[in-house]
Amino acid sequence: MTPPPPDTPPHGLLIANLLAQIAFGLLAMTICLPSMQEWGAIFGAGQASVQLTLSGYLVAYGALQLLFGPLSDRHGRKRILMAGLALAGVGSLLAALAPDLPALIAARTLQGAGSAAGMVVGRAMVQDLFRGPERTRVMAWVGMTLGFCPPVATVIGGQLHVRLGWQSNFLLIAALAAVLLVAAWRGLPAHETKVAPDTHWLHDMGIAYARLAREPAFLLHVCILALTTAAFYVFLGGAPIVLGSYGVGPADIGWYIMCVPFAYVAGNFLTSRLIRRLGERRMMAMGQLTTVAGIGLLLALAGLKTPLAFALPLMLLGIGHGFLMPSTLAGTVGAVPALAGAAAAVAGLMQQLMGALGGYSVGLVSHDDTVNLGLLLLAFTLGAMAAQFLLHRR
Repeated sequence: MTPPPPDTPPHGLLIANLLAQIAFGLLAMTICLPSMQEWGAIFGAGQASVQLTLSGYLVAYGALQLLFGPLSDRHGRKRILMAGLALAGVGSLLAALAPDLPALIAARTLQGAGSAAGMVVGRAMVQDLFRGPERTRVMAWVGMTLGFCPPVATVIGGQLHVRLGWQSNFLLIAALAAVLLVAAWRGLPAHETKVAPDTHWLHDMGIAYARLAREPAFLLHVCILALTTAAFYVFLGGAPIVLGSYGVGPADIGWYIMCVPFAYVAGNFLTSRLIRRLGERRMMAMGQLTTVAGIGLLLALAGLKTPLAFALPLMLLGIGHGFLMPSTLAGTVGAVPALAGAAAAVAGLMQQLMGALGGYSVGLVSHDDTVNLGLLLLAFTLGAMAAQFLLHRR
């Protein structure tokens, strides 16, 4: 796969195709969230059982990235992406037809397994097709797309649930999978593989991951990515509790929480405009400094105990992450270009694992206290800064 010349602007349709492929898994994950509160009554099951529809999706989504990444390095990006989309489409159709909760859980797990291909293969294709600042610009657009996806998907999912029933969400995802499969077939370039065809794919996978484990630049980029993701999940896990302690009700909490994802989108947009002028290293430094400034302001205003004094400083955290993440993702998949698929797979899995750790860590402290939440955010951020210092000292 030949990247476009550095002075040639990226093809708009190609980038839109890549963004849609990458966002598909997150859209499929979140569009049915409004329906989950009704599934217990519909299927006569407890909420803990209903939660398995999401857990099954997440486990399959994370695990299959580790498989799809190296396979795309070996067999080509399009082939693996199209296989994943077909699998996700079948899972979505089975979910729409599910007669009971166990069948729905199984279908959601199948859907998550197939949806993993878009995220890992799409990120790898960004590395294949773009270089330098252009690669980071596209990663910034990826960040903007993923930032908008959950709120838009939940709104669409809620409206479809009310008007057409919960099954309509899965039918829409199945149709979208079919459209994206055609878009991948017709609109994405082929990927030239360099793996010997007579070697076993499991052997190639082991070699790929062993090679990445010996690459310091890759490991440090992944550390920055994972620790920054953990900090974001500290916010997601702790913000509703802190805001609730300030008297904010369930109907209003979402408005305050959404400030940070929209700030993240704004940070990604600014990155797409500034990356050519400032470069990846400066954007990453700006990201960390902006994040620390936001956390510092949060701690300084903690005594006010008001929703705005909590939410507004965290918007700086969102902007800082928007500065930091595109360059970090670009560096992760670009550390060993021949193994971009495997690198994207490890990055995706580590984001999920560290996100889970970040959310869990909120429960280990007095989580209705702004100071404790701010210190947790600071701890993960300082870890990311240490990894960034080591990376840029090399």
